[in-house]
Amino acid sequence: MRAAVITTPGAPDVLRIEERPLPAHGLHDLLVRVVAAGVNRADLVQRAGKYPAPPGVAPDIPGLEYAGVVAAVGDNVTGWRVGDRAFGLVPGAAHAEYVATDARTAMRVPDSLDLLTAGALPEACITAHDALRQARFVAGESVLLHAVGSGVGLAAVQVVRALSGTPYGTARSANKLDTARTLGLAGGVVPETGEDGAPRFADAVRALTDGRGVDVILDLFGGRYVGEGVRTLAPRGRLVLIGLLSGIESTIDLRLVLSKRLEVRGTVLRSRTLDERIAYTDDFVREVLPHLASGTIQASIEHTMPLDDIAAAHALLASNTVTGKIVLTIGE
Repeated sequence: MRAAVITTPGAPDVLRIEERPLPAHGLHDLLVRVVAAGVNRADLVQRAGKYPAPPGVAPDIPGLEYAGVVAAVGDNVTGWRVGDRAFGLVPGAAHAEYVATDARTAMRVPDSLDLLTAGALPEACITAHDALRQARFVAGESVLLHAVGSGVGLAAVQVVRALSGTPYGTARSANKLDTARTLGLAGGVVPETGEDGAPRFADAVRALTDGRGVDVILDLFGGRYVGEGVRTLAPRGRLVLIGLLSGIESTIDLRLVLSKRLEVRGTVLRSRTLDERIAYTDDFVREVLPHLASGTIQASIEHTMPLDDIAAAHALLASNTVTGKIVLTIGE
């Protein structure tokens, strides 16, 4: 099979398309012929040598999500047949013509979706939904989404709406906020930069919420966004740290954590055990997949590019000019 390969840690030009053996699939696995697969920030970090694949996963083939057609079924798998359409998350190696995955972490592509659209959905939607579950989000609560114009951000706006919450967001530009508004964003802020270089958005978000603040923050940035996020939370608010695009260190006013009884926690999907991956897949199928099937939640795709252009796709995503997802077309 053809696969995108990280030949050495570095810039996008270290990526090459090479021939590799088909991945082995075990008794509980599906072998899926990949038709489409989204490109995500984690792929860029892996390419740079800072986010290694878990043990047992090809260390030099990126790709965390896929959509395609089942090509082979493990002997202990029930409910799946060759030719079925599948999509889902994997710990890596999805940017190739075939990927092997435990059948219990695969989802059926709804009849209403084509495979190109399905390839843009798993990482963004599952990340958003799982983070909301970890925050113990309930209907009626407000949620602040950083990088709301990103793939995860635009998916999160729709997931929050579908689960009867109110989404707010921050973005680098007003244009990205405008895009998010078309999907249900209740209000947005382009953060200002303080004299110390830190982002400033707490006062603006509190103004949008009549001074109360938000119940939940999904934070893809980390760094100084965390401290400002603590200022933004309502009493008993919860901040879930998903990414570290703005750095690994933050200063937090712990007096606010105590007085408002706040919670700050981190999450990552890739390193979870198989049992945990099965659990979040089951939760997603039950609570979110019906909204994908009905069109309540839609993919936000800005660019589709062939696998051969993966280096250009990485460079484009790194430019921070993209609103929504970049999807690689791999097969037919």
